[in-house]
Amino acid sequence: MSVALSNRFQGGKAFGLLKARQERRLAEINREFLCDQKYSDEEDLPEKLSAFKEKYMEFDLNNEGEIDLMSLKRMMEKLGVPKTHLEMKKMILEVTGGVSDTISYRDFVNMMLGKRSAVLKLVMMFEGKAQESSPKPVGPPPERDIASLP
Repeated sequence: MSVALSNRFQGGKAFGLLKARQERRLAEINREFLCDQKYSDEEDLPEKLSAFKEKYMEFDLNNEGEIDLMSLKRMMEKLGVPKTHLEMKKMILEVTGGVSDTISYRDFVNMMLGKRSAVLKLVMMFEGKAQESSPKPVGPPPERDIASLP
């Protein structure tokens, strides 16, 4: 009995193969951006592209190389900025230019490196800064006595 890989990847090995293939595809697109003269003056471009690739792979829930509406919903919730379906549809239209209802990796990188300030770009840029500025306390709250109460 032979097991053929289908579009519905399950299990460790098949999922690992899928993620490796997806990572190679995104790395190839990153090489195209590195060779593009349009982005030659971009500061720390290899590091940025690597970070974009990791973030994109994290939120590509259907593992098809596209961020759809539900993947974007999960992304926004995880970043702490939940949006309505209408707002997310507008974000996708803004990133893709109305061409598609899913965000491809090329669209994502173009948005992040572009001069235009899309809502999704702003959310992604300030995600790390919000986490740095307000660290959450760890462990149980300190015990208080009557004298420390206001």
